[in-house]
Parts: sequence; structure tokens; C-alpha cells
Amino acid sequence: MSPTVDPAILRTLGLDPNSASASITSHGGSGFSSTYKLLTTTPDGHKRAYFVKTGTGPDAAAMFLGEHHSLNAIHSAIPSFSPRSYANGTMLSNSNQHFLVTDFLHLRSSVVGPTGSGESFAAKLAKMHTTPAPIPEGYDKPMFGFPVPTYCGATEQDNSWKEDWAEFYADNRLRHVLKEGERKNGKNKELSDAMETVASKVVPRLLGEQTIGKVTPVLIHGDLWSGNQGRGRFFSEEGGVEEVVYDPAAVYGHSEYELGIMNMFGGFGGAFWKEYGELVPKQEPKEEWEDRVALYELYHHLNHYALFGGGYRGGAMSIMKKLIAKYT
Repeated sequence: MSPTVDPAILRTLGLDPNSASASITSHGGSGFSSTYKLLTTTPDGHKRAYFVKTGTGPDAAAMFLGEHHSLNAIHSAIPSFSPRSYANGTMLSNSNQHFLVTDFLHLRSSVVGPTGSGESFAAKLAKMHTTPAPIPEGYDKPMFGFPVPTYCGATEQDNSWKEDWAEFYADNRLRHVLKEGERKNGKNKELSDAMETVASKVVPRLLGEQTIGKVTPVLIHGDLWSGNQGRGRFFSEEGGVEEVVYDPAAVYGHSEYELGIMNMFGGFGGAFWKEYGELVPKQEPKEEWEDRVALYELYHHLNHYALFGGGYRGGAMSIMKKLIAKYT
């Protein structure tokens, strides 16, 4: 065994560190963790590749726990749509170092090979967005939230369960991320006043049950910009090329919530929007759809303000001013 592969990683994969052959090399990149390709060979000659993320400190442990559950929620719903996560845990060699182990994806824009399921990205996302969420433990119906906190970038998201979607979005997303922004960048009265007006008046008006009806919680990727979606082949001799997503920050929420960050950064093209719109029609009132998407995009401007400061405050203020002028 290569000394660079921590025994805890192998043990979580059901491999004996003393008999399994393993090597690990740097692969890809991430702004919040170190990333590797792990190759293993069992004593009987079975070879397997895994993708490994490592990070330091309690934030890394919590981030990997959230990603582990997020990936497996997507993989359980549509197995060909995301890698499976096998384990997250703590290194044996360093109790402050943590890891996540998932399927390895051959990701290239030019990746070739037989087609797998044949389903388009739009079809898979639509299937995910039209499958009702499971009932969480301790409740008698689907709820808005997620079993563990997840991270959008380096921002921890409060996923505590709520029955009302408008309340969840106002409290668990907008007010929560503003606190993160203030913690990082200091208080800004114009920003906080506008955000509170949006949370207390615009959100109930646009997202309340009296406007859009009863919202069914569905699984949301949560950080679906074009850099977290692609075409790839799972490390398997049988696996074909699939449309895949990765690096999720999942939540069970309103399907249109996903569209906020997709609209913010673009990159999905007219063919995608046409097919997706046919499979998941705009919710009534359709004339307010663009404003609802802008309201959901607002969260990601505020999150980027929390993460990076600077110009993202201006983007958030622009959205809020338009929505406040129209709906208050």
C-alpha cells in the first residue's frame, strides 16, 4: 500500500490496508478541498478507481457530510445522474483531516464511448424535479429542508425542516445567508433593510400558497451552475457516457429554486430550456415566473457576496429594488 493512502479511506471502502494495493494521485481541482484519483486493487485482482476529496478542520468534516448525503440522494433518485458517495470520515493519521470518497468520473467535453441511459440532461433534471421528496424521519409528510446541513461554496446552509416553503426560503436561505454576509463583510444598512423587505413582503407575495398554490418538495441540486454539470463515464467497463451533475448542496424544495443559479451564470442553452420547459411547465401564475426565478437568483448573489464581497452586493441590490418596486 502506498503510504500516501490513509488506512481509514481503505477501511471505509471495505479494503484491508495490509493486503489491498492502492495508489493516490492529484486530480482536478477545487477551491475548498484537495482532490485525488484513488486506484485500488484487491488481492484477487479486482481494480477500481475512486474520486477523493480531503480537507482540514471541522468545516471540511461538515462539508463532506453534506456532500455525501447530497450525492446519494441524487444517485438514489437517478443512479446515472451523479456519482455515488461511498464514505466520508476522518483520517487515521490526522484527526483534523477529513475525506470524502465517491465514484470516479471520466469527465471531458470530448469524452467518447457508448451512450449509457440515453437520457438528456433536461430529462434527468426534470425527472428529479417531478419526483416527490421522501418523508423525513419523525414527520408524517414530506417537508422542506434536508437531513443535514449542506454547503453552497463555503457557506453552510440551514436545512432544518419546515412545512411552509415561503417561510423556509425567507428564513433558512435569505436571512441566513445575509447573516453570513454581514459576518464576513460587516453590516450594510441599505442591504439589510432591502433584504428584510424582500423576506417579509416579496417572498410571501410571490411564493406564498395563496399565489402559487401548494408546493411539493422535490430534490434540488442546489449549486447547479454549468461548472457542476457535464458529460462523463463512470469508472466501469459496462458504463456508457452519461449526462451528470456533481458538487451538490442538496435540499428538498421548490423545483424553480434550482433555476436561480442556472439563470445567474447561464451556459445551458436554448435547447435545454425548451426541453425542460416542456417536461416541467412553468408554474402558475406564469407571468410571474421570471420574477420568481430572479427571487431565487437573489440567494446566490447574496451567497457570493458572503463568499467574495465586492460587486455581488450590487447584483443583489438590483434584483431587490426591482422586486420591491413591483410587489410592495
